[in-house]
Amino acid sequence: MHEDQSPALLIVDVQNDFCAGGALEVAHGNEVIPVLNRLAAHMSALGFPVYASRDWHPPTSRHFAVNGGAWPVHCVAGTEGARLHPDLDLPPGTLIVSKGIRPDEEGYSDFEGEIAGRGSLLADLRARGVTDLIVGGLATDYCVRATAIDARKEGFGVTVVTDGVRPVDVKPGDGDRALDEMKAAGVRLAPASEAFDATE
Repeated sequence: MHEDQSPALLIVDVQNDFCAGGALEVAHGNEVIPVLNRLAAHMSALGFPVYASRDWHPPTSRHFAVNGGAWPVHCVAGTEGARLHPDLDLPPGTLIVSKGIRPDEEGYSDFEGEIAGRGSLLADLRARGVTDLIVGGLATDYCVRATAIDARKEGFGVTVVTDGVRPVDVKPGDGDRALDEMKAAGVRLAPASEAFDATE
């Protein structure tokens, strides 16, 4: 890592409803948890910030099929399904980013999200002088993709941890196409072992 780089870890939507048995289960979604736990512990030990996002939808969200959207009801604010997965081991001081909190918001990108009492994710990253983001979580082809591309648009260096993401694959190959799209936007794709190297 260059002296002028200041990284942060951004864990995207590792929530009960996206994991095994959830309302919108991502196949093999639970497999990202140990990878992200190791990254979170490493980043925290080095004194770098850790953020964890969550879908936090109202029951009336237009995101849901019952309200004209694309998805089954999931991650309704305050429900068990919306909770971060209990195996996700977040360090003290992890900042929680809530998104999709209004009825008219899809909430795909963490950059639409807010941190209670602190404002937007973008404002918090800027205030902390963060220059680079390491991103993992669920799902590759939706919230990870949208977050990583928005981060690049805002000028951040971005590494997506390839062994710390899993796709929905509504259409076969969606996950691979999302990785290609992120790469084309300037996102670095690397396993967690190489993401560690970026923070040394």
